[in-house]
Amino acid sequence: MSIRSIHPLSKQHAFVPTAPAASGYEQAIRTLLGSAGVQVGGQQPYDLRVHDARFYRRVLRQGSLGFGESYMQGWWDCPSIDSLISRLLQANVDEAVKDNPHVWWQVLRARLFNLQSFRRAYQVADAHYNLGNDLFVAMLDRNLCYSCAYWKGAEDLDQAQANKLDLLCRKLDLQPGEHVLDIGCGWGSFAHYAATHYGVRVTGVTVSSEQQKLAQERCRGLPVDIQLLDYRKLDGRYDKLVSIGMFEHVGRKNYPAYFDVAQRVLKDGGLFALHTIGNDRVTPVTDPWIERYIFPNGSIPALGQIASACEAYFLIDDVQNFGPDYDTTLMAWKRRFDAAWSGLSQRYDERFRRMWVYYLSACAGGFRSGQMQLYQVVMRHRNRQRARYDAPR
Repeated sequence: MSIRSIHPLSKQHAFVPTAPAASGYEQAIRTLLGSAGVQVGGQQPYDLRVHDARFYRRVLRQGSLGFGESYMQGWWDCPSIDSLISRLLQANVDEAVKDNPHVWWQVLRARLFNLQSFRRAYQVADAHYNLGNDLFVAMLDRNLCYSCAYWKGAEDLDQAQANKLDLLCRKLDLQPGEHVLDIGCGWGSFAHYAATHYGVRVTGVTVSSEQQKLAQERCRGLPVDIQLLDYRKLDGRYDKLVSIGMFEHVGRKNYPAYFDVAQRVLKDGGLFALHTIGNDRVTPVTDPWIERYIFPNGSIPALGQIASACEAYFLIDDVQNFGPDYDTTLMAWKRRFDAAWSGLSQRYDERFRRMWVYYLSACAGGFRSGQMQLYQVVMRHRNRQRARYDAPR
């Protein structure tokens, strides 16, 4: 899983006053919040409680990075961060502020450098996915799915994630004995489910050593092979391909290489199911706070970018969007994280707890606002005759 800019006080912009008095910083923030019906010291669950007056100046100067970091430091609180972020985004508060020099460097950096190069491929694993399997086991469902669940007909997280895995299996039309490649296999959730329920053989690849270790343990005795490998090093031929919550780490400079590899390893007549977070529009950079603390080098595509990038390699047979389900998924993760904190606190400190709560809550607000989406795209080889495809729902 990876997230784009979600903080409306500086999604890609922030107001930088020339030289106001100290009270001017506070007034500017109160005005911005007020345009979305949010108050400092109000009684609504989306209202802020500011504990340190330095908060106002920091947010105005640093935008979303200062917004998130000041929360981590305990400078402010909000009963419902998810509701706060959703309201601010729906009110287009981000459009009312000016360019922020802190973001200019990010845009330039993204344009000049390949932030998702092979050399950088394992950085996100070290920073996020290798944090500790205890954290993710406590937070996720029993299948250890770290991607959007499918809540249609589901009453709890376990069922919703099983729904998502089964939906992908049906979209791929899996048949017993087929060999499936899972690009970015995580802790082996799809591999375990597909091998158990559909009788297929699965090769999964991940850049996280912690994921590989636990996935191998969970899939012991099944026809599943979990490899520590970047997608650019893939070879072999597979009947079907799936990639769940990994495309967010590819980066648009690498989209041609990604789809070229996928086309090369997919057998004639095979299907490729891509499950990814999406933006409602093209954005040049990831949110600075998310980039620093959660998903280094992340890059979230707009749907048009996916379609354009795969055009030379695949035909798109089906697209499904169930972005609101990610809001529900993230809030379920937050409840499980909160419930497990007494045990996790033996290893993780209070600053980490606030960072994680902010991450899950703010991202839920981003999906709730409609500015973030969740796409499942089914593709087949571009150079093959296109058959009618009716995707399961």
